[in-house]
Amino acid sequence: MSVAQGNRRLSNEELQMMSLFEQVTGITPKDCISDHQFNRLIFVVEKGMAGLAVGKNGSKVRMLREMFKRDVEVVEDGESIEELTKNSLYPARVVNITVKSEGDRKVVIAAVPRDHLGLAIGRNGRNATRAKLLLSRYFGVHDLRVVQFEAQ
Repeated sequence: MSVAQGNRRLSNEELQMMSLFEQVTGITPKDCISDHQFNRLIFVVEKGMAGLAVGKNGSKVRMLREMFKRDVEVVEDGESIEELTKNSLYPARVVNITVKSEGDRKVVIAAVPRDHLGLAIGRNGRNATRAKLLLSRYFGVHDLRVVQFEAQ
């Protein structure tokens, strides 16, 4: 069985993980994405709630990581493509976001300062992949490109 949430469907497993997340953090997650490529769970929470969900020095996320035997990441929700891009690439500083249409494909280009490029992309592309998963799920984005910001 699965539950429809907007146009997204959550499996029983995801619903159980969301319930456990709420029990541990006291924060009700809006969504849960299971990313098998990086063996992690990505929880989406209301704006301003990520810090509470993560806990002091990451204590709640560490507890959840042990319970799930997988990495746990928390991202604040965003009402626009730009806001969700910034939130999902955090703590990298996104300077500019451009949304392009390439045929019937929606592409987001996120420009970050040179010293934040590695942070935005993440080891083996894990942070960029997280942003891509979220942007695809919420806004139908096909691709995300992280580029170095060039000051004019």
